[in-house]
Amino acid sequence: MNVLRTLLRRPAVGWWDLVDILVVSVLIYELLKLIKGTRATQMAFGGAVLAALFYFSQGTNLQTVNWLVRNLASYFVVAVIVLFQADIRRALAHLGRAEFFRFLVKPESEEDSIEEVVVAAGMLAAQKIGAIIVLERQIGLRTYIDGGIRLEAVLTYDLLVSIFQRSSPLHDGAVIIQGDRIAAAACFLPLTVNTKLSKELGSRHRAAIGLTEENDALAIVVSEESGGISVVVGGEIERGLDQAALRARLRAQVIQRRGTLRREAASS
Repeated sequence: MNVLRTLLRRPAVGWWDLVDILVVSVLIYELLKLIKGTRATQMAFGGAVLAALFYFSQGTNLQTVNWLVRNLASYFVVAVIVLFQADIRRALAHLGRAEFFRFLVKPESEEDSIEEVVVAAGMLAAQKIGAIIVLERQIGLRTYIDGGIRLEAVLTYDLLVSIFQRSSPLHDGAVIIQGDRIAAAACFLPLTVNTKLSKELGSRHRAAIGLTEENDALAIVVSEESGGISVVVGGEIERGLDQAALRARLRAQVIQRRGTLRREAASS
């Protein structure tokens, strides 16, 4: 009865309490998603066993067990940090790639990403190797990413060039870039149904047009026949670009556009 009275006398739950519960719930859920199917699952189970032993030993006055668990707990924390460095880095990287933080990404990082794409497109064009490189913007491309081969790799020009080599098993389809990372390769895109397009445009150009007709993504296409570079935005294609022109278009469409969106968000 005393326990029941204590519970009933607790202060009412306010809005901040609900926010507190929600934040903790989301953190626990994301943590469980990250450790699912990894070695960390067994480590988490071991930690739960130690915690259960600690409270059990306190309640039953098992002094030796309690002393042993308390001493093991300090080593347990060190062991987690040492054994799971890679998993911890992956978790922090996952958090840093969240939509909220991606919106605040620094222009320097965007400049670096653009330069990697420009260099890769120039090298592919010089070798007349066909390619489709898609830059995700405000509208997510998860449907197409899930249909390809997930990479989650750092964006570099040499990796892009390697992916599109004819001997590579990933050269068919498009590469999708999210921020400064290559999200997936071998992604298949919807072909446009626009009958007014020139018959000179091949399947890569039509796929790039079809994708950008549906969302705000930007696609770069390198022609296998001519080695020409094209940029496709909003279903409109601009052909015959060199590296300097491509760099200027990407800066205008990515960096300047993001600055415009930030100003509009601040004024609203």
